[in-house]
Amino acid sequence: MSEPVYRVPFVADAAAGAGWVPALRAAMPELRIAPLREFSDAELAQCEVAIVANPSPADLRRMPRLKWVQSVWAGVERLVADLSDAGDAELRIVRLVDPQLAETMAEAVLAWTLYLHRDMPAYARQQQARQWRPIEYVKPRDKTVGLLGLGALGDEAAKRLQSAGFRVEGWSRSLKSLPGVLAHSGEEGLSALLGHAEILVCLLPLTPETRGLLNETTFARMKPNASLINFARGAIVDDEALRRALDAGRLGHAVLDVFAVEPLPEDSWHWHHPAVTVLPHISGPTDRGTASAIVAANIRTFRVSGKIPPHVHRERGY
Repeated sequence: MSEPVYRVPFVADAAAGAGWVPALRAAMPELRIAPLREFSDAELAQCEVAIVANPSPADLRRMPRLKWVQSVWAGVERLVADLSDAGDAELRIVRLVDPQLAETMAEAVLAWTLYLHRDMPAYARQQQARQWRPIEYVKPRDKTVGLLGLGALGDEAAKRLQSAGFRVEGWSRSLKSLPGVLAHSGEEGLSALLGHAEILVCLLPLTPETRGLLNETTFARMKPNASLINFARGAIVDDEALRRALDAGRLGHAVLDVFAVEPLPEDSWHWHHPAVTVLPHISGPTDRGTASAIVAANIRTFRVSGKIPPHVHRERGY
């Protein structure tokens, strides 16, 4: 007698779900992976796990035996908030932890750090003004890059920055130890990092503690003319405080890949500000192939052992 088919619905909104089902099926050919709409209510009633990308809590409630969901995103703050608001406090959320994502993000951190280090915004302004004016070179070893967040993304970014010769300092919620990185934690540690860094890179998850962390007070603690790179979440930055700091010349430039509202509205001040570089959320794209392999490994382990993979701490948000 053949083994019953193990069904895993893919639950996503139209924008988030494009292209995922073929990649997931290729990674798990022994399972039935399909969009939610292709399962009957009777089939959904037997499902223990779902793969999700911005799912509707109402769709998840159609699976009464659901024990956990596997997100195909590393950031899960929207999912945590949606499920908490809907009263689904017990459902376990497993976020994507993909080494390829860390490598891709680290590449972007290094690229845009070099963009700021070599004064590319200044040269762009000089081109517009038809000015031929070399800027004095500063060695990477004479410049400090501060990393907000020392998880998997921060760890890989620190290695890339160190390989390019930069001094690297970092800050995290709890004190961590990374080779060659001067690590900080707590309020005093944050102030120390802000006071040292010529370029500040934000890689923090969005949580109640980090929402609005970069604000009037923290910008005032930064070195004069320091620059900001935000590759985390838009809501970590107080936009109006950032605008005032840039307008006043306290901050030199901001490279922003994430915003409170995305896509960035056409009437947003960021588009035309001379000290802002706008990116369309491209610093750390998810690789569907490597991500699907990780999702497959998590689900196979669960089927064999019944053990849910390490999951999100709801109060912390990650």
